[in-house]
Amino acid sequence: MKKVLAMILALVMALSLVACSNGGTDKPDDNTETKKIKVGFITLHDENSTYDLNFINAAKEACQTLGLVENEDYFIKKNVPEGQECYNAAAELAEQGCNIIFADSFGHESFMIEAAKEFPNVQFCHSTGVRAHTEGLSNYHNAFASIYEGRYLAGIAAGLKLNQMIAEGKITADKAKMGYVGAFTYAEVISGYTSFFLGARSVCPTATMEVTFTGSWYDETAEKEGAEKLIQNGCVLISQHADSMGAPTACEKAGVPNVSYNGSTVSVGPNTYIISSRIDWAPYYVYAIQAAMDGKTIDADWTGTLATKSVVLSDLNTNVAADGTQAAIDEAMKKLENGELHVFDVSTFTVTGENVTADMKTDAEGHLTSYMADVDNDANMEHDTEVVHDGYFAESEKRSAPYFDIAIDGIVRLDVNFG
Repeated sequence: MKKVLAMILALVMALSLVACSNGGTDKPDDNTETKKIKVGFITLHDENSTYDLNFINAAKEACQTLGLVENEDYFIKKNVPEGQECYNAAAELAEQGCNIIFADSFGHESFMIEAAKEFPNVQFCHSTGVRAHTEGLSNYHNAFASIYEGRYLAGIAAGLKLNQMIAEGKITADKAKMGYVGAFTYAEVISGYTSFFLGARSVCPTATMEVTFTGSWYDETAEKEGAEKLIQNGCVLISQHADSMGAPTACEKAGVPNVSYNGSTVSVGPNTYIISSRIDWAPYYVYAIQAAMDGKTIDADWTGTLATKSVVLSDLNTNVAADGTQAAIDEAMKKLENGELHVFDVSTFTVTGENVTADMKTDAEGHLTSYMADVDNDANMEHDTEVVHDGYFAESEKRSAPYFDIAIDGIVRLDVNFG
C-alpha cells in the first residue's frame, strides 16, 4: 500500500512540475523560442543629435517593453557614417548573433542592402529608405511614418502664433513670413516643410515662408547661421528639419518663436519654443522585433500613422503658444484621422510659373490635377506613379517614405545647392 501511495505522490508531483513549467496550463510554452533574440541598432550620430536621440530612446523603450536587456539582448552602434562603415557595423552585429538589425538614416540604405544580401538569415530594417518594395529581398524592409501630418499640426500652432503677433500689432498681416532651416533638398525635407507651411496657411492665410538648406543632417553652426540669416531676412517665426540645437538657440537669442522637430527644445528655448512634431519609432520596433521573435513576416514597406501612435507632438509650451492652439490641433487631428482632412488637399495650394513641370498637370488656377511621382526611385529617377486622386496628393500611400517634391507657391527656396 505504501508503495502505491508513493507512486501516486510521485506522479502528482511530476504533473505539478509540468503545469508550472507551462504557466499552470496544459498548453506548451509558446514563448520558448521568442526569448532567443538579439537585436542591433545603427545610428548616424549619438544623443547630441535630436534625430538620433529620438531613435535611441525608441529603441530602448521598445526593447524594455519586450523584456530585452542592453548589451545582452540588444546593442546600439552610434556615430556610424553613411558609408562603408554602415555595412561594417551591420556585418559585425550579424556576426555577433543579432537576428534583426535596424539603421536610422537615409544614406545607410545601400549598405544595409549589401549586408542583407550577405546575411540572408538576418532581418534588416531601414528607416527612411525607399528601395525595399522594389529590391525584392525577403530580409530587407523599409519603414517611415506619416510625419507630414504631425508637421501640419505643428504648422497650425505656428500659424496661430502669427495671428497673435498680428493681433498684438507686432507685425502686419503682410509680414507674416516664416523661415525654415532644411538639411537637403530631398523629398523628405520638401514634404516636411510644405506640410508645415500648409498647416500654418490653414489658419493664417497671409503666411509665407523662406527655406534655406545646410547640406548636412547635423551641423550646429550651419543650422544656427541659417536661422540667423532667415531672421535677418524678416522671418518672424522659425522651424527646421535639421538635427541640432542650432536653430532653436538662435531663435531664443533673437526672441523669435520656434517650432522644432524630433522633440522638445524648451531647455534651450524656454521663451521661444512652441511645439515639436516627431516620429515615435517604438511602435515599429516592437512590431518588427516581435515578428522576428515569432518567425513571422515583416512588412517590406511599413507606414506608421497617427492611429498607430507613430506620429506625435510634444507638449505645447503654453507660455509661448497662442491661446486656443491645443484645441485647434485636437480638432485638426480628428479630421486627419477620420479622413475628413488631407494635408496635401490640392485646393489649398497652387503651382504656377516655372514650377510647373512635365510631370504634372494643373488647372487654370494652378491647382494640381495630376502628378507622376518618383515612387520606385530607380537609377533613372523617372517619375513613374500617379499620386493625385480624390482631390489630394496621396503622400506615403504608394511608398512609406515621402515623395512630395513639388515647389508650391508661397515658399521661396534660398539655397538649392544640396541634393
